[in-house]
Amino acid sequence: MEILVYLVPLALLLGGAGLAAFLWSLRSGQYDDLDGAAWRAIADDDPPPQEVPAKR
Repeated sequence: MEILVYLVPLALLLGGAGLAAFLWSLRSGQYDDLDGAAWRAIADDDPPPQEVPAKR
């Protein structure tokens, strides 16, 4: 049971760090454009390759 003296503050510290990271991401605009990243992932950036006519 003495281990709880160390584990409870550690859990609170890690939870606070996670909350701080989440609040930082909100303030820095990480969630402003949720659809843009999805479209950029599937967007075709390269033009289609040109077919070279076969020589006969």
